[in-house]
Amino acid sequence: MENSKKIDVNNIDQVRNSLNDKSLKVCVVGIGRIGLPTALSFAKAGLQTIGMDINEKLVNSINQGNFPLKDEPGYEDIFNNVIKNGNFSATTNINEAVSKSNLILLSLPTPMNKKNIPDYSALESVCKQLSDILQPNSLIVVESTIEPGFIESTLINILEKTKRLHVGKNFTIGVCPENANPGEIFHDFTNLPRLVGSIDKETTKIIAMIYDFVFSVELIIMPDCKTANAVKLTTNVFRDVNIAFVNELSLMFDKLGIDTLKVLDAAKRKYNFQIHYPGAGVGGPCLPINSYQFLNTATRTDSKLSIIEQSREINEKMPDHVINLTLDCFKKCNKSIKGSNILILGISYKADVKDVQLSPAEIIINKLKDLGASIRIYDPYYKNSEVFGINIESNMNDAITKADASIIITAHKEFQEINPQIFTKMNTPILIDSRGVIDTSSIKNTNLVFRGIGRGI
Repeated sequence: MENSKKIDVNNIDQVRNSLNDKSLKVCVVGIGRIGLPTALSFAKAGLQTIGMDINEKLVNSINQGNFPLKDEPGYEDIFNNVIKNGNFSATTNINEAVSKSNLILLSLPTPMNKKNIPDYSALESVCKQLSDILQPNSLIVVESTIEPGFIESTLINILEKTKRLHVGKNFTIGVCPENANPGEIFHDFTNLPRLVGSIDKETTKIIAMIYDFVFSVELIIMPDCKTANAVKLTTNVFRDVNIAFVNELSLMFDKLGIDTLKVLDAAKRKYNFQIHYPGAGVGGPCLPINSYQFLNTATRTDSKLSIIEQSREINEKMPDHVINLTLDCFKKCNKSIKGSNILILGISYKADVKDVQLSPAEIIINKLKDLGASIRIYDPYYKNSEVFGINIESNMNDAITKADASIIITAHKEFQEINPQIFTKMNTPILIDSRGVIDTSSIKNTNLVFRGIGRGI
């Protein structure tokens, strides 16, 4: 990417012209699960784009033409094309990337620490660097998921700290929170609406113009950054809360002999019911963290979010419920869990995605180890690798036949297509299904000792 053309990205006419002649230069800081597809989308639109990341191995692999997100259909061909035509490259050098760019997109992780407090250190660190190196008249768009008010109260102060930059005068900033589901990012980027907010109406118009040029989806104009970020958190926390609601009902339905899946299948026929499913826990880089972001905001503003607090407690106890179901099965078989061989089927936090961030599988595995069980893992996305200190099995059928018990933790497609009869070949036919994968009618005449979350057994 050559040095950036002198474009005032605060000027809507200059931005329009730079899109038309494709002279706008783009830097995406953070090219992981969301950042890389974002960068590829801008490059596909004909804008020269550079991806910056501190992960040297990732950057080298990308520049060698290796697409890292094999579980994101729709992007590998785009990746190959934009690498070939020179519209996209990657670097670990933020100075180089920013100096050549007019538009800076921040797609950085916002995890939480061990005390469940959001960690914005990656964003803050990058903005400290930008305060020294950002080109005058540049535009920063934050796509990372952050608390409402964080732009206004923290990031702008960091960017202005060196007195070189002044928001609204020689640079501007806004947000367009990413709105995509891992494993379905191409579909979501090309179909779902995006939120746009900024420090002023003119910047919002400019961001909307750019994103309309690249994505051609509905753009929802928000009054400011904090409102846009509040919407993003609200949509995700809504899911976390409703999963907790269904999880809690499932615990009661078990005692009543009611199959939760049958309840949900009937309930979803009502026009205003949005279905959520029970499970072993809620993982990933979004839902748990988003709830704690809102809870952090509540602490900061002396507010109370009791429903979110209780939902987190419920969802975080679900791994314990899986352990209790497992112990119940071993008790019924008059067999000790200590020294037994337990197979974990699926370690990803989400079906058909290669990602173990905050996966309940890790918690369940550690609890089983504490009980003296020997653990094996099969996950089609991690074959022949090591995760959680355990070598992943390469053949599911062989792993099942060698096990004393199997626990389905992730509803990968491969598991949904499995013939439940194979589980009868285990040394002790114990099967725990935490994701509603198994049709209970298919195991009625078998010797399987079966338990599932909310399956009424």
